[in-house]
Amino acid sequence: MRIAVIGAGAMGSIYGGRLSQHNEVILVDTNKSVVDQISSQGLLIDENGGTVCYHPGAFCDTSGEAPADLVILFVKALFSRSALEGNRSLIGPNTRLMTLQNGAGHEELLKEFVSEDRVIIGTTEDNGAVLAPGHVRRGGTGVTNVGMLTEDRDGFLGQLKENFDCCGFEVRIHENIQYLIWDKLFTNVSLSALTGVLQVDMGYIASDSYTWKLCRQLIHETVLTAAAAGLEFDEEAVVQKVEKTSRNNPSGCTSIRADLRDGRRTEVDTISGAVVRAANKYGVPVPGHEFIVNLVHAMEGRG
Repeated sequence: MRIAVIGAGAMGSIYGGRLSQHNEVILVDTNKSVVDQISSQGLLIDENGGTVCYHPGAFCDTSGEAPADLVILFVKALFSRSALEGNRSLIGPNTRLMTLQNGAGHEELLKEFVSEDRVIIGTTEDNGAVLAPGHVRRGGTGVTNVGMLTEDRDGFLGQLKENFDCCGFEVRIHENIQYLIWDKLFTNVSLSALTGVLQVDMGYIASDSYTWKLCRQLIHETVLTAAAAGLEFDEEAVVQKVEKTSRNNPSGCTSIRADLRDGRRTEVDTISGAVVRAANKYGVPVPGHEFIVNLVHAMEGRG
């Protein structure tokens, strides 16, 4: 399979590197130092107690490249549109677009570039970190959950699973992938959002009574919005899960906190913003999330 991975950060490199074992893979990134390092020396991934060198192709400019069978988007959500616009040569009439990005609602953008039946959405439990240009660490492995917006008439997801599994991933195919995406979203729109605006560690959220009330309000609004969209969740079970995540990661620093601290733009529009858009669609009041989105945007660039 010809696979293009747009975004050679930690996750893009992990997927691009490992998939290059049995596929024709190209990694695409705007960082020339990363692309040059991978092109000349290969892509290094620390995993399983050692360092493995993989050799995917690496490009900044893909204008001369042929379309891929599968394009995987691994950039920050706020750069998704420009990433797809800048790599249109990789998207042909038979190309599938896949996103494993954080947040929800990415499919609306992907449908602007391919038909609905060629969009694949999902979540990943893998994690990693960038150590140097062209060198990442695979910090933990988990399930890659995938699904489609329409019926998989061509059986492509089965091919994808077989292909990914033989490269060291564990893919699970879901009929209702939106449920899993929203299940993962709960932590981001409550715990992560609050660590960002308050600039505190993850453990602080459950330990401070006032902050925990805010967290529970955000969870409650998200549960109501999901229910309006046809996705039923047990609110108390969600609360317990978020609380456990907070207490088990006392010094954890979320990406939204780091982005605000360092003066970068955040992915709030596909996290808390995804709840606001869905709530507006179904007529659910979500004042907490609207406040978070506005506050995060007000804080961006002030790090």
